[in-house]
Amino acid sequence: MFSYRHAFHAGGHADMLKHLVLIELIHYLQEKPGAVTFIDTHAGAGIYHLQDGFAQISKEAQWGIERLTTKLVPSFQNLFQQVQLENQTESLSIYPGSPFILARLLRPQDRLKLFELHPQEILILQRNVAQLPNAKQIDVYASNGFSGLKALLPPPGRRGLVLIDPAYEDKNDYRQIETTLAEGLQRFATGCFAIWYPILPRRESIALAARLKKIIMSYSRPWLQAELRVANNPSERRLQASGMLVVNPPWTLNEKLKLALPALQEALAQDSKASFHLSSAEA
Repeated sequence: MFSYRHAFHAGGHADMLKHLVLIELIHYLQEKPGAVTFIDTHAGAGIYHLQDGFAQISKEAQWGIERLTTKLVPSFQNLFQQVQLENQTESLSIYPGSPFILARLLRPQDRLKLFELHPQEILILQRNVAQLPNAKQIDVYASNGFSGLKALLPPPGRRGLVLIDPAYEDKNDYRQIETTLAEGLQRFATGCFAIWYPILPRRESIALAARLKKIIMSYSRPWLQAELRVANNPSERRLQASGMLVVNPPWTLNEKLKLALPALQEALAQDSKASFHLSSAEA
């Protein structure tokens, strides 16, 4: 995988899965009027230009958001709306990362906390956030989200969503996710935690979801797992599959993903071995 810059993967199939789930979680939490605290532990730059820079090296958007724009499927409409907000013309040149999707959907009573440790990414993120009309509702921390999360939990009103989406280039990321999730559930057992993970032919990657489920079950919390594979070519080094594991998922999420995942597979499949997986468990 590429060195850690979110722009390499902007708008790719992994973003499609992650952001479809993320938007559904945001909308559900905002059905009640109480304030929600949103936390992104590995925010990146926040927004990405698809026609130049790192995004042009990988060209992952060609296999992701650019394919979805040709599919007029209701399941994708919420994601399309967020992308259209950043593009003033019909051409697709900008893709919003998780921080901008979260920021654009904030209500006046909500708050957003963003962590980023990469020395270049944090500077770009700070500039991007400063230009938002609701920048005063957003705190940006130049620090490691794994270690910084604890101080923010539980959030005011005990209503919150934590998105955990590290680079996974350091093997320690896998172990730190386990520690972070356990500490998070200890402090905020009723909170919604959404963890994105790559599906790679590595021991750490293969074992991650099962190890996280074991932690979740030790706290007697429900979970939902959604995975998308767009190809299965052992000789291809490009990321071919990823997943989302949600702790304390909304009751509506399973039914919505039953509709969205088949359509997502059809739209993004790169070979005949494309597939999806959806499972869940109650507390």
